[in-house]
Order: sequence, then structure tokens, then C-alpha cells
Amino acid sequence: MITTSSFPITYPATFPSSSSTSSTTTSITSATTTCSSTLGRTRTRTRTRTLTTTLRNATRTNLLRLHASQSSSPMIEKERPETNRPLTFLRESDGQSPASDLGNNSVRARFEAMIREAQDAVCAAIEAVDGGGKFKEDVWSRPGGGGGISRVLQDGAVWEKAGVNVSVVYGVMPPEAYRAAKPAGSEEKPGPVPFFAAGISSVLHPKNPFAPTLHFNYRYFETDAPKDTPGAPRQWWFGGGTDLTPAYIFEEDVQHFHSVQKGACDKFDASFYPRFKKWCDDYFYIKHRGERRGLGGIFFDDLNDCDQEMLLSFATECANSVVPAYIPIIEKRKDLPFTDQHKAWQQLRRGRYVEFNLVYDRGTTFGLKTGGRIESILVSLPLTARWEYDHKPEEGSEEFKLLDACINPREWVQ
Repeated sequence: MITTSSFPITYPATFPSSSSTSSTTTSITSATTTCSSTLGRTRTRTRTRTLTTTLRNATRTNLLRLHASQSSSPMIEKERPETNRPLTFLRESDGQSPASDLGNNSVRARFEAMIREAQDAVCAAIEAVDGGGKFKEDVWSRPGGGGGISRVLQDGAVWEKAGVNVSVVYGVMPPEAYRAAKPAGSEEKPGPVPFFAAGISSVLHPKNPFAPTLHFNYRYFETDAPKDTPGAPRQWWFGGGTDLTPAYIFEEDVQHFHSVQKGACDKFDASFYPRFKKWCDDYFYIKHRGERRGLGGIFFDDLNDCDQEMLLSFATECANSVVPAYIPIIEKRKDLPFTDQHKAWQQLRRGRYVEFNLVYDRGTTFGLKTGGRIESILVSLPLTARWEYDHKPEEGSEEFKLLDACINPREWVQ
């Protein structure tokens, strides 16, 4: 949703995304999905598709309606600044949550620990390569629980702007989002249903036009319905991805990046990379331009069709793959000489980045409309960008090659 998608997780933007369209009145259906691991084992589980169908179509509309009609009772409490970084943003107690969800071994706790470790690792790698720039850190919390850590390095030696944010959010889903979950013919309607969301989101914009921009985001979402709430089953899913947005194509760089993503996927399921690579190409599509934002990577959302522990390990592997996928590329390209023409083209591509984020990215647009933390939401935007009237690169030029690859996605690894 972040990014999403630039997904700061300061709002409930983790609703599922799909290229298909479903009706919000779809009745409850169950699908048995089989996931195979690299150990050759097969995991089969039955899952309820109701929330997937409903949230995909109704969550954004219903939450915006709720926000507009109940401005005195916002979906998510406003943040407040903190001077110290807490050990955890999880609630110490929550009367609506089973005790098992609040322990140190819960998925919530382990996911939070993972994203905070990933934030530290990525920020350390960025500072080391930059050689002088340091991240500014803002810590914030909310009165009812949750909070986040926003880190931004701006105008460094290598990076124009680099943001790495983590957050843990508690909020409430409106009853309409769960209405399709009631049994056929039942008059029972669920009350407001609490949810939990945690994630890491990052966008890294280098100065050198030969060094690519990187975006990554990994998140976990869970509904937290009280046991006595009719028609509102508990649900969880994972989402996220890592994608590359260069201004110029160095094929060995793009192949390296995609090979690392494929390697992370293949450790868990050989179908993941081709499935999530296509999802990435489809998601980061600028419809009014008829082109992709960049050269892709992997992207997924609404992922709960495998064992929960396996998907937690998969999200962890993906987050840990960011540094080896990206930093070697930066080290090769950060000091290459460039001209004003190269820089102008980079700025035009940055303009495309802005267009996608402000027009199509679910996390960004939803956050702006529902009162999310504005600095965390817009940290994804570059420090500088450019728009020229009716600009067309010369056919056969390096700029043209990049644009062609954005219009016609390629398979970078087999």
C-alpha cells in the first residue's frame, strides 16, 4: 500500500492489491493453495478469501468515508515526538488481543525486530558508502500504542536523499470492510475491527545519474477482531518488494540486482520470482505515460497463501538482500563522470518517479488523504526533479534505451 510503493506504514495502507477486479458483495469462498519449499515439502492450507475480496475493493473508499464523517475520531491517533528510541513499539497490554500475540515470540514481535535490524543495516551501509553524510533520526509514538523511527540522509556526498523508515501502527477498520464476511442470510454486522500493521520503507536517490534509485518496502498486516465480534474473522498477510529505477542501463547492474532478488525467492519457492517480478512490472506502471517507473524487481501484497512462519522467513530474506543487491552497484557507479545532459535526463526520470508516487502509489495517496505522518510519506520524493514540455529522447540513444526498457519490460535473468 506504503508502496507500496513508498510505504511508510503510518496509516493502514496495507490493503491488498491486484490487477483483477472483484465485487464487494462476493460471498465467502475458500481456496486451498499449495506452496512448495526448496526442501521439496508441500504446505497446504485453506484460507478465507472474503477479506481479500472486500478490502481490495472497499477498504480505501470506506476508510476515507469514515475519516471524513468522523473527523473527531480519526482512524489513527496523531503522532507525538519522542526523545528516546524505545526497545519496542508494541503495546504492553491489549485487552482485545490474545496474550500469545504480545509475547516476544509472536510474529508481531519478530517482524518488528526484523525491520529494525534491517533499518540499522541499510543505514550503516549507506553512511559507509557516502563517506560523510549522516542520517537524521526522528522517533515518534502514538498515545494508544505504536510509533516509528524515520531516518533521512539529505544532500550527502553520494546520496541526494535517502530515507529509511520503520513503523508499528494500531488502527481500526470500519464495519463495512467486513460486511461480506457474515454468513449468508445473517443479519449480524461486525463492529469496528482493530488492525495491526508494521513495516519498513525506504527510497534511496543517489546524486550521480549513472547510479540507480532503489525502493524497498516490507510489511505485515493483521486484523485483531475481538472473539465475540460477529462476522469479522482474524486475518493476516505480508506485502512488499524491492525495485530498481536507473536513469541509464548498465546491463550487468540490472542482471546483478535481479539475480539477487531471484536468489532470495528461490530459497523458498521457485515460482516466487517470476510471479513477483511480473507483479512488480504491473504495479509500477505509470498509466498516463504508458511506461514503468523503472526496471522492476519483485513486488507482492496480500500474501497469506503459505505457512506464516515461512512467509516471515521469506520477508526477512528479502529485507536482508537489499544491501548485497544494491550497494555493489552504487560503489561501481557513484564516481563516474557525467555531463549536464546526463543530469538533466536523470531529473526527467525523477519527475516520472514523482508522478507515480503522487498519482498511483497506494501508500502515498492513501496516507495523504487520511492524515498520515506527512514527512514519512513524502520522504520517498527526490530532492530535485525536472519536467520538460514534450521531451523525447533521440532514437537509439542511451536515454532511448532506458525508456524502451520501461515501456517493454525485459527478463533480466533466467
